[in-house]
Amino acid sequence: MFADWLFTGFSILSVLGAIGLIIFRHPMNGAMSLVITLISLAGLYALLSAKLIFVIQLIVYAGAIMSLILFIIMFLNVQTDDLPEEKDRFLYLIGGGVVLAPVFFFLKKIVQSLPASETTIIGSGFGGVKEVGLVLFNDWLLPFEIVSILLLVALIGAVVIAGKRRMSK
Repeated sequence: MFADWLFTGFSILSVLGAIGLIIFRHPMNGAMSLVITLISLAGLYALLSAKLIFVIQLIVYAGAIMSLILFIIMFLNVQTDDLPEEKDRFLYLIGGGVVLAPVFFFLKKIVQSLPASETTIIGSGFGGVKEVGLVLFNDWLLPFEIVSILLLVALIGAVVIAGKRRMSK
């Protein structure tokens, strides 16, 4: 029963953080909403007994990656005047909600049609370092390396943009 309440709380926090990421105009507010979403996802991983993914989510994503993103946002020193004017922003959000509403109701209908079943206790090796490491480095090595290169390119791009901005001033 307590796990159901935790699941509901983490799910609501995750969705609210994602909505804040879309709605907030300033990048720092959006980044803080992303931190809330990442931490609540870590809580959901903990409820699923995925110990390694829980720890990685907290340390790597909510910790290191978000610190890097926040550092870049502060380094760029984005002011409210620097942000583009978004005239019909809320009209686009409402349009997106209208487009996604049928998808939501379709998924809700599918979930409600699933037969009820009891949850089973998973094995002791699930979510451990050895199991995840074997799958990650045997089956998913190339995508893992591509993501790391993309993050490096994004960091270099932010530094170059910040350097050009300083040169023009």
